[in-house]
Amino acid sequence: MMFVLGRNFAAKAASKRSWSSAFSTMAPYLLSPSQLRESLSSGEVSVLDASWFMPNSPRKPYEEFKKKRIPGAQFLDLDAVASPHELGLKHMMPSESLFAEACERFGVQPNSHVVIYDTHGVFSSPRALFMFRAFGHVRSSVLDGGLPRWEAEGFETEDVPPADCGKKSTYPPPILDKTIVRWTTIAYEQIVANSMLDITSDPDAELVVDARARGRFLGIDPEPRPGLSSGHIPHSFSLPFTAFLETHTTPNSSTQYTTFRPIPELRQVLVDAIGAEHAEQVIGGNRSITTSCGSGMTAGVLWLALRMLGVPNVALYDESWTGYASRPESRIDKSA
Repeated sequence: MMFVLGRNFAAKAASKRSWSSAFSTMAPYLLSPSQLRESLSSGEVSVLDASWFMPNSPRKPYEEFKKKRIPGAQFLDLDAVASPHELGLKHMMPSESLFAEACERFGVQPNSHVVIYDTHGVFSSPRALFMFRAFGHVRSSVLDGGLPRWEAEGFETEDVPPADCGKKSTYPPPILDKTIVRWTTIAYEQIVANSMLDITSDPDAELVVDARARGRFLGIDPEPRPGLSSGHIPHSFSLPFTAFLETHTTPNSSTQYTTFRPIPELRQVLVDAIGAEHAEQVIGGNRSITTSCGSGMTAGVLWLALRMLGVPNVALYDESWTGYASRPESRIDKSA
């Protein structure tokens, strides 16, 4: 395929497989609150709050974390555990060493079961899961429904000042799996080259699905980032991340939260977005697919839904629309 990897990738991939098999056992992608509560007694679970809000939101995730969280949880700031970017983009994938340093601060061991949640239900936690899985930490899961569902099902929270985890670890630097991460300037060039291919006739054309709201995809609604044009990458598909989710209202409360839809519904959503033929190719591993969004955050929701469907060749465009549209030479499509 057109996405060319470095010469040493085969050796690094072998090293990564060895690292992963030595320290990690595959965990389910999703956990329910009751499953998490049962797992906490094992002592090998690290719970991380990876809440994140859009740049135009007044909410402050760390301030909310300090006031209410799952007992023992620590805060994963996705904007802080990130690599710098030439365009000033936030929450880009961290380097291997930066990821390892963060795990050490959290007391995460290579064999720890990392469970990640957010305060929406499902929003930013899949992006954090993507990061762990991309670094080979496959013993990692998302709390489906997040903190609101945890509370709705009657489990306790804590509001005392968060303390240091008190169990620093040694985390060997992992190897980033570049088959599932599209990042750096090279990735932009690859995305541009792919956008010029005819997806209906060229078997090498990779499908790109966009998690933003359809109005932004069509260029009708503005982007939340001032000065950034809306629209979409040519030949990409609109697949709002909310289509993979269902909304729940907690009993005796107006609080709402989201969870993933059942697998058959996820499959139908994919078919509705990209067509039955493309969906069959993607699920069968005969065509690769890359997820994108505004800044690489909710693309994680699409990535996780596709992985739950068994899609083997799914990547995430780390820069996403902000990186693409920030470059003046980018072709921006606003057609349906």
